[in-house]
Amino acid sequence: MIKRILTLTLVLAVSGLSAQTVGKLSDPVEWVNPLMGTQSKPELSNGNTYPAVGVPWGMNLWTPQTGKMGNGWAYQYDADKIRGFKQTHQPSPWMNDYGAFAIMPVTGKLKFNEDQRASWFTHKAEIAKPYYYSVYLADADVTTEITPTERAAQFRFTFPKTDSAFVVVDALNKGSYIKIIPSERKIIGYTSKYARGPLPSNFKNYFVIIFDKDFTLSKTWSGNQLNNSDLELKSDHTGAVIGFKTAKGEKVHAKVASSFISFEQAEISLNREIAKDSFDVTKEKARVIWNKTLSKVSIEGGTVDQTRTFYSALYRAVFFPNKLYEIDANNKIVHWSPYNGKILPGYMFAGTGFWDTFRALYPFLNLVYPSINKEMQEGLINDYKEGGWLPEWSSPGYANIMIGNNSASVVADAYIKGLRGYDIETLWEALKHGANNEGPMEAVGRSGVKYYNELGYVPFDVKVRENAAKTLEYAYDDFAIYQLGKALGKPASEIDIYAKRSMNYKNLFDPSSGLMRGKNADGTFQSPFNPFKWGGAFTEGNSWHYTWSVFQDIAGLAKLMGGNEKFVEKLDSVFSMPPIFDESAYGGVIHEIREMQIANMGQYAHGNQPIQHMIYLYNYGGAPWKTQYWVREAMNRLYFATPDGYCGDEDNGQTSAWYVFSALGFYPVTPATDQYVVGAPLFKKVTLTLENGKTVVINAPTNSADNRYVESIKFNGVAYDKNWLSHSALQKGAVIDFKMSATPNKTRGTKESSFPYSFSTDK
Repeated sequence: MIKRILTLTLVLAVSGLSAQTVGKLSDPVEWVNPLMGTQSKPELSNGNTYPAVGVPWGMNLWTPQTGKMGNGWAYQYDADKIRGFKQTHQPSPWMNDYGAFAIMPVTGKLKFNEDQRASWFTHKAEIAKPYYYSVYLADADVTTEITPTERAAQFRFTFPKTDSAFVVVDALNKGSYIKIIPSERKIIGYTSKYARGPLPSNFKNYFVIIFDKDFTLSKTWSGNQLNNSDLELKSDHTGAVIGFKTAKGEKVHAKVASSFISFEQAEISLNREIAKDSFDVTKEKARVIWNKTLSKVSIEGGTVDQTRTFYSALYRAVFFPNKLYEIDANNKIVHWSPYNGKILPGYMFAGTGFWDTFRALYPFLNLVYPSINKEMQEGLINDYKEGGWLPEWSSPGYANIMIGNNSASVVADAYIKGLRGYDIETLWEALKHGANNEGPMEAVGRSGVKYYNELGYVPFDVKVRENAAKTLEYAYDDFAIYQLGKALGKPASEIDIYAKRSMNYKNLFDPSSGLMRGKNADGTFQSPFNPFKWGGAFTEGNSWHYTWSVFQDIAGLAKLMGGNEKFVEKLDSVFSMPPIFDESAYGGVIHEIREMQIANMGQYAHGNQPIQHMIYLYNYGGAPWKTQYWVREAMNRLYFATPDGYCGDEDNGQTSAWYVFSALGFYPVTPATDQYVVGAPLFKKVTLTLENGKTVVINAPTNSADNRYVESIKFNGVAYDKNWLSHSALQKGAVIDFKMSATPNKTRGTKESSFPYSFSTDK
């Protein structure tokens, strides 16, 4: 009997905790788990993230490195050893890093090789926060702590009592330089290693490290050889070791800064951002920055797990692209150009792929953080002026990966959402140039543009890879260009061609299957056709994923499919089919396929970007309650603030931005329009504090795990029957009241007058 009572008490306690809701937070940064998504490997991505220690959009991030230096899988949760603490600019393991160098404490025998210096660690003796990282290195008996600024950081090493305390600096291979200056307690160096190019020959990340303790030993090294004579060394792979005599518990501090311009500029940043601040002062300043940034979106009434997941996702959404610009001695904004190698005035950003981030990340910046995107737009102007093209993947210059011309969406959405005060005319010229020309590499400009402009599609049989995917994305990009041209008052003679091309998606629609299909140059469809075949005509997906990539004209797509009822049935099929696949185009199962297969959501592949908006398309077919059901399912099943918390690559904030938008209750299906498509809010209350001083309050007091359906909406107190919200209306400040229910309302939002924007029905 006693055992039964104890068991019942425990069950009630656990259920009470899971039902507990969280009120308004003053410290959202403390709810972030930077380890979310770190339990990943090349065969299976649960995020492919690393615990990024930095400040929002900072030029530099820091991470413990468990993999070998140069391995894109910098930090894997299942690893046992840390090899160093790396300054990183890595957007994803697939892109790898540039301008990286590492710092590592050791004790006892002098060890500088990355295998020998590596130390066992455990997550039980690890603290990971956005603004602070700490870990106990068991082999060295040293605790390492890091806290960041935008271009600098502070380290604090707690050593044991020893005559043999060392700090190793690893400038990595592919060309590096190191110099120890004992009289100034200083190490300077540079690394010229990068993973994606080409870059100008003068690419270097210069670093300066200043310690607060005299060195008892100073040695440089090259490769695996210790140098006993020279304190300055330049070779393929250089590094330094400095030594101390320490008392038990003694703390040795290091202040670190870097620059893509010069050693002098690195010191300028060090003095500006850290100066005489203590480690704890820098830590507190970074914590304040994070709380200010995250508090722009204040959530209430979610569970503990939902709150942690939300702020962990928001943390990921405010890193990339990161600042490539610096502030010189005259307080002028300057940058090293990854296009021509010159030091030039103005903004520059790097580290994002528009194929991923045009969908939700940039629209999220336009809603909540428009001032940073204004800087990014100015950076794009400089990209174009210095390189002749807009980048589609910047890492830090042009990277030849992924498809599309989605800079058009990034530029158009910013202007249409109200950003002003920059040279939009130059960006307009850049968009037209990119849309009508092959670039210097496949992923810049438009690959296959001659075919696209002449035939209205990129053919399957002309040796242009991923042709159907390119056609669909170019058509949307043309729509974005048209929308921007219209907003700028450009004449019809200049912009009507883009309106016409935005309908090119129709050229690939196969009536026999009701899906998009590759088409040959002679007008016949590619055959044989397997809609479950990944790759080939498509990019990291199959026809079931890319068929929905008609962001600009969902009504037109529904009409091709036979009307709204058949359109909804087609959407349903995505979830009801088994997760079968044909990987033959890749010669093996790529991780994106595996992530779809194991998710138990049919053909829905949320772990990759092409289909992420598809859940919201029920709003265009008269079945918005199905969007509400599946949005909540995706949030509940696929996102957790845990090391395996994503269902695929996080991808520079895009997959996180999907969650953040969806938790608010709406999503930007069609960037370059004024609309967000309604879903189902996750929290009982959300307050958006906009940069113009207005607030948007989203109330859903009856929200719960069961009450996932929208019974009714009031916008500023007035009944609202649309399946979309207006960006411009939100900018004026708004109170949106959602009445949530456990049963779907199958009458609200079912009329075409309630449907979101489609180009073909735009009056």
